Amino acid sequence: MLDQYKGLKQEVYVLSFGRLVSGLGSMIWPMMTLILSQKMHIGAKEVAWLLSAAMIVMAPAVYLGGKIADIRDKKTTIVILNIISVICYGMCAFIPMSWFAISVIFIASVCQNMEHPDYTALLADVTTTDERDRAYSLQYMCANLGLVLAPTISGFLFKNYLWLAFLINALSILSATILIFFMVKDTTPVVETTRIAAYQKDRAGESLRTILRENKVVVLFILVMSGYYAVYQMYVYLMPLDLAVIHGDAGAVIYGSVTSVNCLVVVLFTPLITRISANRHEPDRITAGVALMVAGFALFAICKGIIPMYYISMTVLTWGEIFALTTEGPCLSRRIPSSHRGQINGIFTVIKTLLSSAFQIAVGTAYGDLGSAAAWIVVLAVGAMFIILSVATGRMDKIEYPNLYE
Repeated sequence: MLDQYKGLKQEVYVLSFGRLVSGLGSMIWPMMTLILSQKMHIGAKEVAWLLSAAMIVMAPAVYLGGKIADIRDKKTTIVILNIISVICYGMCAFIPMSWFAISVIFIASVCQNMEHPDYTALLADVTTTDERDRAYSLQYMCANLGLVLAPTISGFLFKNYLWLAFLINALSILSATILIFFMVKDTTPVVETTRIAAYQKDRAGESLRTILRENKVVVLFILVMSGYYAVYQMYVYLMPLDLAVIHGDAGAVIYGSVTSVNCLVVVLFTPLITRISANRHEPDRITAGVALMVAGFALFAICKGIIPMYYISMTVLTWGEIFALTTEGPCLSRRIPSSHRGQINGIFTVIKTLLSSAFQIAVGTAYGDLGSAAAWIVVLAVGAMFIILSVATGRMDKIEYPNLYE
């Protein structure tokens, strides 16, 4: 299974290992719902509004990050944004938890999200079309390999040693930054002339509006994946709220272990799913990912209070995550001009951020006013809607991009 990752460019391995090192210390954002609700004593509805407001603030910053990716050196942008994040998380390790500390955490999170379009575009730049499934799969697997233990450790640190989680987060990002700065050398975009790469032809000078108007299916893909993210974020909002209510102080430890299972399943199953889905078209893989995510959440909602079922539902949810998240990068990169990768990935992040914010507010309102069961009904109904939209988008894709189906 691991042989499929051989023969890729050095930069692919360095970027993937950098994500692994960062993942080793990713202990803060998965715990933000618990930090706000238990450390800052904020209600569920208010937590939803705060997290949504933070995501809305991130949206223009992320688009700016994508625009910069198309006109400036992506590696330099990643390094600068990582340094700011290191400073912010390092500060939080030495100051008491307060609204000022929360603001600093959000600044660090903005920087980490701003660099996502750069990472995605840079990986597409240094790979050929037929390498991208493997390259994105490897990077995704490495990021989660680093995350295997981080949430469980942060769950144990949460009550009395939260400052240490901030410090570990800062040091891990710093290590990844040093690695990328010294070892990523060749960032020149690969130029291809094959029929399958025809849709990636450089169209520098043309407006983003023109590109999107001519690629309506890309817009639909972005909408489907944004819906996926909007529903998927209930894993870091609604699930920990339920676990805290049902299991009290043990909720943080249980949630941390469930999150670690998520990362472990990614590491174990990503090579397998990448291999068995290699001959399936991207729309089919994305539809499978959305459907499995909805099935995983349905299991959790039905079986709340039965601890072993948390891990089964997380496994199903994670299978869907693998299908969807290893496919989105190659799917977009094969259908858009290389000159607009950063901007389109930035627009994608903006749309998924705004949709996720609105959806989180809706779910938070349902949770606060009507209870957990009503909130989960909303989540599952919206998830089912995006399954239908994904199927329709796949049918349109065959007409819009026939070269990809030869």
